[in-house]
Amino acid sequence: MKIRVRILRAVGIALVVLTIFTLAAVGVFAGVRESGRKKLYGQADGGQMVEAMSGHSEEEEGPDGRPSGWQEGDIFFRGKYYRYNEDILTFLFLGIDKMQEVAPVKNGIDGGQSDAIFLLVLDPHGKEIHVIGIPRDTMAEVDVYTKDGEFKERSVRQITLQHGYGDGAELSCERSREAVSRLFYNLPIHGYCAINMGAIPLINDAVGGVDVEALESIRFKGFRTEEGEAVHLEGMGSYHYLHYRDVTSFNSAGQRLERQKQYLGAYAAKAVEAMKTDITLPVTLYRTLSRYMVTDISADEAGYLASQILGYHFDSGNLYSLEGETVMGDRFEEFYIDEAALYELVLKVFYEEVTD
Repeated sequence: MKIRVRILRAVGIALVVLTIFTLAAVGVFAGVRESGRKKLYGQADGGQMVEAMSGHSEEEEGPDGRPSGWQEGDIFFRGKYYRYNEDILTFLFLGIDKMQEVAPVKNGIDGGQSDAIFLLVLDPHGKEIHVIGIPRDTMAEVDVYTKDGEFKERSVRQITLQHGYGDGAELSCERSREAVSRLFYNLPIHGYCAINMGAIPLINDAVGGVDVEALESIRFKGFRTEEGEAVHLEGMGSYHYLHYRDVTSFNSAGQRLERQKQYLGAYAAKAVEAMKTDITLPVTLYRTLSRYMVTDISADEAGYLASQILGYHFDSGNLYSLEGETVMGDRFEEFYIDEAALYELVLKVFYEEVTD
């Protein structure tokens, strides 16, 4: 089956690069970068993923035998051998549906849902950036807890719910990372970053607002747009444009994703221009984001990433969204992954062809 790539024009790239850049702004030195590299590569093991993926290999040996460089764990698929790229770094980024600054919650089911979920993948072999968007309603194995924090069950639910079962901070992020990892055949994820939606109006206005052409007509809490009109987004207008969806309309989450993709592209361009005239902007953005952000990416790790990512490239061919089908469940929409397409995508992004 051929992978059907749906281009995410800038989904996550702007926010990812901006976050790493602002994290690194707190202090980047050569020695710090080196310690960051060692920490990143030392905290994730691809062994479980290799084992899970190998179970789906078409056959143990191709028609012409194995290549001379074959190793245990290599996969034979459609006439070619593939091997997991152990040098890849993968990060989980989440947008959380909370307006307030980050604060641990006492209720074990009130950690907030992750309305935006995507993976940033850095491949040092080809100096490439890959971004994989994950629909919030993707049906996946979710660890369910009680209000008191007691484990209840692991069941198939919308993956956006996993972040809610936790403290709204590190615990919620760790559980989200585990859920996404399971979805991707036990993929090693080297770090995470979750940002509460309340940061949107602040970082939007920090670059002077963002201009877009409205993709749809919106009427919500005093915010008004007409489809096709030019809109300058300021303050809460930026939040409403990114967050609003008509829950009575089928695939409203997909329509919202299109607005988010559009906004991120426009924001990236505006931020780059703003940084040319204000070199202190990264520090300002970092101070703003830090109050709304939970991350296990330390300053030295961010320093290493910032030093590397500037030399990487990406294009539309490296931006993906999971393939599948959205259906209406008993109460809410449910997105079911095309498993064959997912397997191919994992091979494409996280594996390399083995040749003689």
